[in-house]
Amino acid sequence: MNHAVQIETMLRNDPLRWHLLEIVAELELPDCWIAAGFVRNAVWDSLHDHTQSPLLSDVDVIWFDRSDADQVRDREIEEKLRSAEPSIDWSVKNQARMHARNGDIPYKSATDAMRYWPETATAVAARRVRSDRCEIAYPLGLDDLFRLVLRPTKQFVAQKRSIFEERVRAKAWLRNWPMLTIEGF
Repeated sequence: MNHAVQIETMLRNDPLRWHLLEIVAELELPDCWIAAGFVRNAVWDSLHDHTQSPLLSDVDVIWFDRSDADQVRDREIEEKLRSAEPSIDWSVKNQARMHARNGDIPYKSATDAMRYWPETATAVAARRVRSDRCEIAYPLGLDDLFRLVLRPTKQFVAQKRSIFEERVRAKAWLRNWPMLTIEGF
């Protein structure tokens, strides 16, 4: 079974994650995904034989629309999501504007934006495409995620290395998933 299919199966077998994917899909936002820890942590939990765990942090919803890139719009979407599922700490970001904050060239899409994230294993996202299916995006591949490797992306090896190191420390990844290894420096 390929890794994308494995992720889809993991998400489908997790009632909370599957439900949240449905809620986000109902918004019908362009190029919209739930990304980062939502998917990454599900895989790491599975590979560590953890039972389905609660979401450890916010749920990152990314989307892309250059014509609607005002931050106010993201707050409106977060309010809609909180109304639909108030137990979740939603974080919504239109990736069409995030390049400016991150000091990158303009992104072409939500999945292109993930190429500039700090870790390869975090650059993964999912979205419901039908009631019984979901699509997985992984612009940097899935090998590191499934090999339990924390590898900085190109920009975070040297220039933004301290950001990568702080994320590893603050998020306590090595404590929560002790089989993880850090590679790429």
